[in-house]
Amino acid sequence: MIQNRLQKIKNELNEDTTLVAVSKTKPVEEIESLYEIGHVDFGENKVQELVNKHTFLPKDINWHMIGHLQRNKVRQIIPFIHLIHSVDSLRLLNKINDEAKKINRKVNILIQIKISNDNSKYGFSFDEIEYLVKNGILDEYEFTNVKGLMGMATFTKDENVIDHEFKKLKEFYQKYRPHTNFSILSMGMSGDYRIALKNKSNMLRLGSVIFGVRN
Repeated sequence: MIQNRLQKIKNELNEDTTLVAVSKTKPVEEIESLYEIGHVDFGENKVQELVNKHTFLPKDINWHMIGHLQRNKVRQIIPFIHLIHSVDSLRLLNKINDEAKKINRKVNILIQIKISNDNSKYGFSFDEIEYLVKNGILDEYEFTNVKGLMGMATFTKDENVIDHEFKKLKEFYQKYRPHTNFSILSMGMSGDYRIALKNKSNMLRLGSVIFGVRN
């Protein structure tokens, strides 16, 4: 039962760790069953599915956009999104800020850093973010709250590789946290969340370990 699986994982976590239940492709009934026991953080990776579920489900759900976000779809989620995890370029950051300005709403975002050598993964380099932080450029965006950093590890069974990638992001986060408003380090999915927790992640994105394997 998905409620039991969710609770079992929550029992492993610190109080300050947010668990985002990745509900992509799952029916609203399964989201409702977790909402009924008090869970409010859900993640989607496709804009249309996110918008549809927001329409039909309770309005106090915290919706997280965790997938690659195309600039031409930003406007659809700006009015209600709780947190965009996947801000992977300045062009996307500019677009989010512009659309948020139009409705006078400050939007919470995470900066995605490319920690994996996988060419299919998106994100800023460490050097790019270091430049933006040191020069105060992230602070110039009036309608975005840069809440922290997100990273996705290489898809591999080699836990040493995953640990190395998470450790590098953790150290970068800890180095610049005193000079920013960072409060979130989002690392860890169903296959590697325990390694992420070891590396001080305080936000997990978990799908299959809660909802079961997707078809």
